[in-house]
Amino acid sequence: MKVKQLLPCFLLTASLCSCIQDEALNVEAAIDACTGTDVQFTNAINNNRGFNIYVNKGADLSRQTLTFTIPQGATIELSNPTEGDSDFTPNADGTYTAVINFGNDNHTRHLTVTSEDKSNRVDYQICVILMELPTRYHFERLQNSNEPYHILLEEEPISPDGLLRTLQWCSGNPGYELTKMASTPQGYPTVQADEGYVGKCVKLETRNTGSFGAMVGMHIAAGNLFTGSFDLSNALNNAPAATHFGVQFYKTPSRLKGYYKFKRGEVYTEDGETVNGKQDSFDIYAILYEAEDNAFMLDGSNALTDPSIVLMARIDQADAVETDTWRAFDLPFEGRNGKSINAQKLADGKYKLGIVFSSSIGGAYFKGSVGSTLYVDEVELICEEDL
Repeated sequence: MKVKQLLPCFLLTASLCSCIQDEALNVEAAIDACTGTDVQFTNAINNNRGFNIYVNKGADLSRQTLTFTIPQGATIELSNPTEGDSDFTPNADGTYTAVINFGNDNHTRHLTVTSEDKSNRVDYQICVILMELPTRYHFERLQNSNEPYHILLEEEPISPDGLLRTLQWCSGNPGYELTKMASTPQGYPTVQADEGYVGKCVKLETRNTGSFGAMVGMHIAAGNLFTGSFDLSNALNNAPAATHFGVQFYKTPSRLKGYYKFKRGEVYTEDGETVNGKQDSFDIYAILYEAEDNAFMLDGSNALTDPSIVLMARIDQADAVETDTWRAFDLPFEGRNGKSINAQKLADGKYKLGIVFSSSIGGAYFKGSVGSTLYVDEVELICEEDL
């Protein structure tokens, strides 16, 4: 009798376990991110059912190696494979990589992502757009984004040769989000601000990182803005190396000029401890460096010292003064490491340009003053080819 009573319970338990296992399968089908050797940045379009992928102008569109981040358990495939395409290969970190041929007339392909439980299939339109770095920066536009912080965007009209000149500025804002100290976009270290020299500007402010920052030994976060990328996965392990500086550049820079305002914070700290008698300052610099492999990037640990640097422009600390009104800066590029520009390598995209602004000169190593604030506007990169 007891066995008869237990049997229905066992069957019910088995049924529930089966349901739980079915429910555990992921129902999400999406592309969360896309990266690649030639990729400068990406924009989601069509209500997140498509991506514009911006690649440097020297990229081979017939062989784009792209890596996609998709939900756990999901699969991804090309809708209509063509010559030159490869199958998607899973990577150890859960991403998928494929070589895709975008050599058609509109440089567009379609991908399909299928959820782990097979209940959802989403088609994505992926368009690759050739671009190069603009040379005038006004800080008037923000990227349309679901992120809780500002992402600044520069875009010039398409040139007669059909090339788009655009730049998505990077910052340490994604790292600051980990602190949960900002309740609005204006609470982050890097924001767009009103009352620029002309129109809007960028405001960089060194901020307290709260209890989270104290726990991980990163007590402040300088406001920064730079060309390149930010590696969030490295932000806590090796913060200086998380800021990757540089994008491919095809001209010889001569000067970096623009306008700034600066007010330093009151208390200077290192590793969370007050340093009496020391004052904070800001930094503005640009570097042109050799990059035979497009995957090679300088970062916050070596951007001023690496032997690959060919040219550097940097504000002299004697000129980095406090000012409540807009003050011009004009920084000449000077040679480094006994190197000179190779014209063929320049044409082939074997150099990268990094432009960096920071509200605390020692911010990469968490040295500075909370409240130090740098405003920057109307920046122009003067190149020898344009003179």
